[in-house]
Amino acid sequence: MTSGGRMQDAGPTDAVGFEAHDHAQCMDSAIAAADAICAEDGLRFTPVRRRTLEILLQEHRALGAYDVLDRLRAEGFGSQPPVAYRALDFLVANGLAHKIERLNAFIACAHPGAEHSPAFLICRICDSVAEAQSAPVGRVLKDAAKSAGFQVERTVVEAEGVCPACAEKAEA
Repeated sequence: MTSGGRMQDAGPTDAVGFEAHDHAQCMDSAIAAADAICAEDGLRFTPVRRRTLEILLQEHRALGAYDVLDRLRAEGFGSQPPVAYRALDFLVANGLAHKIERLNAFIACAHPGAEHSPAFLICRICDSVAEAQSAPVGRVLKDAAKSAGFQVERTVVEAEGVCPACAEKAEA
């Protein structure tokens, strides 16, 4: 989730993460968006937070906190788990990353700065993750909850299956 004044209901509909794209441009635009969000909200985008986001952006694959910590440690950013957890918590709290509950791992947000309801498509073979829009599912769930007198506070939509690359390999 993002804070108030940014783009409302951007409505990204295509899954981001499986298709071929200019990954350098993808990373550059995500870092630029993070810089802008932090500047706009008066947040400190420290070197360890920036590097943590860069690590998450390197692959469209969820990484566990200890994977991130290992990479940070190798680059001299510290070796204690709180280093990674604090950076990841900051990124998630400010809409720059998401936690993938099924994998207990993190992925960079594909739509930073946009208010959106992500759904995560997780490949059971290679653990790659794509981020898609779940707004229609969320509306149906909220309507069902409302009719039951239940108030939804948080929804996580995760689907497990096979990504296009792994499906293609299996067919070959």
